[in-house]
Amino acid sequence: MKISLIQPGRNNLKYLKWSYDSIRKNQGNHDVQICVADDASTDGTWDWCLEMMDKDPNFNAIKNDTGKRLGHTILYDRLVNEVAKHDVCMIYHADMYLCPGALDAIEEYLTEKTIVSLTRIEPPLHPDGPEKLLMGFGVEPEEFNEEGLLEYVKKLPMTKTTEGIFAPWAFYKKDFQEIGGHDPLYAPQSKEDSDIFNRFQLNGIKFIQTWEGCVYHMTCRGSRRNTVDKAKNIYEDSPEWLEQNMRSTRNFIRKWGHFVKHDTLMKPIIPPKYDVGFIVNNCNHELLSALEPWCSTIYTNCNIQDYIKTEQHNTTMDLYERVKPYDNEKNNEILVTIDGNKFTQQDFQYIQQLSEILADSGEPAFHGELGNITIEIFEEMNTYEKDLIIC
Repeated sequence: MKISLIQPGRNNLKYLKWSYDSIRKNQGNHDVQICVADDASTDGTWDWCLEMMDKDPNFNAIKNDTGKRLGHTILYDRLVNEVAKHDVCMIYHADMYLCPGALDAIEEYLTEKTIVSLTRIEPPLHPDGPEKLLMGFGVEPEEFNEEGLLEYVKKLPMTKTTEGIFAPWAFYKKDFQEIGGHDPLYAPQSKEDSDIFNRFQLNGIKFIQTWEGCVYHMTCRGSRRNTVDKAKNIYEDSPEWLEQNMRSTRNFIRKWGHFVKHDTLMKPIIPPKYDVGFIVNNCNHELLSALEPWCSTIYTNCNIQDYIKTEQHNTTMDLYERVKPYDNEKNNEILVTIDGNKFTQQDFQYIQQLSEILADSGEPAFHGELGNITIEIFEEMNTYEKDLIIC
């Protein structure tokens, strides 16, 4: 198999070196191109990339020399579109060790219109889950117990597949390009993976997690818990990541109308996307901020200009198209009326579950109440999630 591994990196050189060694050691008879993007690092990453390009003809790198983080949301796509020379690619993190036989498992299951994920073995830094194996073989390259990991992998009864999707995930480049790759709405990072997984599924891609191929994943060293890049330690998320995760979460809700959803094995769950307008009386800045992501349009009597001024830099969506004066013409297919003086936490929970509520019991020409909110459905009740497939 010919495959291009896609690895952006920012100030995580020691992980890139560790990962590189594992790939070359355990790639078997596969033709593996390693594609690295240096995201304005200050730890010598680019010097190492130049050295490796001289030594290894199957190592290629690009550099973000702007001095400002672009993030893997952008650099994944640059590597796939500009650097990867093979038809098959794999999104692969710098803090992953490629176990023996992993690429054989990819080759066994990967076909066009499928995405194959390897099974992650992780140290107990995060809660356990049925989609991964929790076992500690070190949390830093300098303390990595390679011999212990290899013995553990040899004894695993890896004979099954499930339907989850997560990194590392291998795919045909044309399937990735068909939907336009990652959405820069989430740059520099966070929720871009959940977004593209939704879009893949809606475009007919089948997900396969093979348990016959593994990586050891130290987890979160790209930026979230990278101590060389603003994280205090490997057990706490960096303030930068937390702020960006909040922005990306709000943008995901704006786009899809719900939180990220998946089953226990990480297969996406995608509720319908409706055209919903909120009419909010007795509104204030705090309530507007809480409600705005959850609808297509919000009509309010509070200060729109102040809200847009403070929020627009957090999204590429045009908030002037989303936030309208209270008496503006209302053209949404579904209208939800809210009185800010009566709005409760329970009402907000209804708002957060609105896609599922409408899918379960909504119908055209409906008019009724749910808690303290009023829902009116007109003659149309279309769903628009498939309009989101192409970026």
